[in-house]
Amino acid sequence: MGCLVVTDSSGRQKQGSLDPPLKRRVLGPRWSSAVALLVGLLAMAPAMNAAGVWLGAATVVAFERYVRLTDERNDGELQRGTGWLWIDGLPKKERDEAYGELERGGVKIKKLETFDRGTAIACPAGLIHHWVGAIFIPGAGVDDVLRVLQDYDHHASYYAPDVERSKLLARDGDQFRVFLRFRRKKIITVVLDTEHEVHYFRVAAGLANSRSSAMRIAQVENAGTADERENKPGDDDGFMWKMETWWRVEAGEGGVYVQSEVVSLTRGIPAGLGWMIGPFVVSIPRESLTFTLEATRKAVLGRRGR
Repeated sequence: MGCLVVTDSSGRQKQGSLDPPLKRRVLGPRWSSAVALLVGLLAMAPAMNAAGVWLGAATVVAFERYVRLTDERNDGELQRGTGWLWIDGLPKKERDEAYGELERGGVKIKKLETFDRGTAIACPAGLIHHWVGAIFIPGAGVDDVLRVLQDYDHHASYYAPDVERSKLLARDGDQFRVFLRFRRKKIITVVLDTEHEVHYFRVAAGLANSRSSAMRIAQVENAGTADERENKPGDDDGFMWKMETWWRVEAGEGGVYVQSEVVSLTRGIPAGLGWMIGPFVVSIPRESLTFTLEATRKAVLGRRGR
């Protein structure tokens, strides 16, 4: 892991640079070498900076502080029992438009940040990603959604290709221990073996929520080959060190609203390369959450159609 893999349509590996004749035609010979260097730096950035990366104690402390305060905010909202969706906090006109968009099949998503008494929480050597999103599933109820979310043995089907393998490891009532193998491809392919503890709560009729914590995240090298092996958690390329998730499900008129909030931790962006790889790093959490919500809706509607 940590190296660039570029393939053509047949799957054969090729060099991550522009074809020389194309460079000359488009940019002229003066710029050909500069473009080649830029592409080469982008290709090598993960590998150049992988050595010596590990999850340090200061990073863990900052992330745990962030999660604790986010938990407190979530607990307060749940105890009040109103305004379960993040869009409920919008001004009326925007809120009505947002509900209309959800009912037309859209995904409403927003970047969040948790503060400590108004001050941003610094995370040395790490990046905290915090997103919340909501969908509407017509004709479905709270139990329909829970049946999909709790059907961990089939998450690899519901959430493919992001989830490659899934298995329920243990269950005690509304508490679950699950295994998920994530595969994410965007220029490079990252494979992660993860274990999660998930607690579900039925607050009232038409309301349910869950709280999930990734207890173990291990980056997998050479996934799917005879040489497959796991890195020691926290001593890897730092694509995903921690992940915490909050789900809310609320019955509405003609269907059910589903919200997912995710806080994750990755390594920091190497100095001097933020302008190149920063957008790549920060886009993945948003894209993953959007995909998860849309896949949940598809799975719920698919099960109801059986």
